[in-house]
Amino acid sequence: MRIGIDGLKIPESAKRGPGGTLAHARELGLDGVFFRSVLDLSPTLDAAELRNLRARADDLGLYLETGLGKVNPFAIPEAPELRAIGDGDTLLGFRRMMEAAAAIGCRELWGSTALVKPQYHGRLAWDRFRTDVTWDEQLTATERFLGRLAPYARDLGIHINLETHEEITSFELVRLAEAVGPDVVGIVYDTANALHRVEHPVWTARRVAPYVRQTHIKDAHLAHGDEGLWYQLRPCGTGVVDFTQVVPILMAANPGLNLTLETYESYEDRPRSPEKWLLEIYDEEFLRAHPDLTTAEFADYLKTVRAYEQRIAAGELPDLETYAAQPFGYTEAVSQIRDSAAHIRAICEENAK
Repeated sequence: MRIGIDGLKIPESAKRGPGGTLAHARELGLDGVFFRSVLDLSPTLDAAELRNLRARADDLGLYLETGLGKVNPFAIPEAPELRAIGDGDTLLGFRRMMEAAAAIGCRELWGSTALVKPQYHGRLAWDRFRTDVTWDEQLTATERFLGRLAPYARDLGIHINLETHEEITSFELVRLAEAVGPDVVGIVYDTANALHRVEHPVWTARRVAPYVRQTHIKDAHLAHGDEGLWYQLRPCGTGVVDFTQVVPILMAANPGLNLTLETYESYEDRPRSPEKWLLEIYDEEFLRAHPDLTTAEFADYLKTVRAYEQRIAAGELPDLETYAAQPFGYTEAVSQIRDSAAHIRAICEENAK
């Protein structure tokens, strides 16, 4: 398996541009770059510009992956570029993006169902808990929109791969893939996002593995605090995700799968306070929103949290606030990438024996 990096999260991506980002990834010893939208490669879908970037990736020996964007009609207005690239016609915009991606050999295309709202506290940060439209209504609209994209995808030999994003469960993603057709809808398995939906990473991997065609590989702190559990992104191997179990599941289902790291953006690239996310797992309304969650998986999830808390208590790992207080500039971001890649690479090599 090849190990690459999310083009949004690699340090200095905005400053270097897509061509420079490809070269930077190679310098860091990585095998590819996953740009979330083909519009990140060329905002105008300029054919020559896209061909040059494809050739650049090939010359560097890198895989090149990309995507489309939000496919939830209730979230699409928050990404106006998706309508603009179709001159006001959203469906045409998606068709143009799909055709442009296929023309440079990118036929596994990322998509997701909503946007995070970090300015809001707790569950209201996620569109699953919107009060103007129910999540079921959003899922229905998403399935209908994917159904309209499906003929284009079939004609072009494309999979639209939906991420296990923070607002959607893996159960719902599998149902969407089956409803629209696994020949056109796959899954991007983000190894830490399902924690937001009270899903155990290994259980999630087993559910989604047959559909996984792209990945976001990341790890997370998860421990009790005020109001519930607190989530914080960590380098791979220092969080709750057991990659020694997850990676073999993915490898068995799709040996050619690329493993794309999604590490933390440096504070120099995106100035902000250190991020942490509240999971209100003991709140009745929160739990009602997860009807597929079984008692057995919830128990295993909490067992994993408890084991991680014991490691923090023993001084093996920093707690939430200690980690957040550390600097995180270019040097630290690169270190996180290299450490995460080494952890995942070692597991891949061990399982290849």
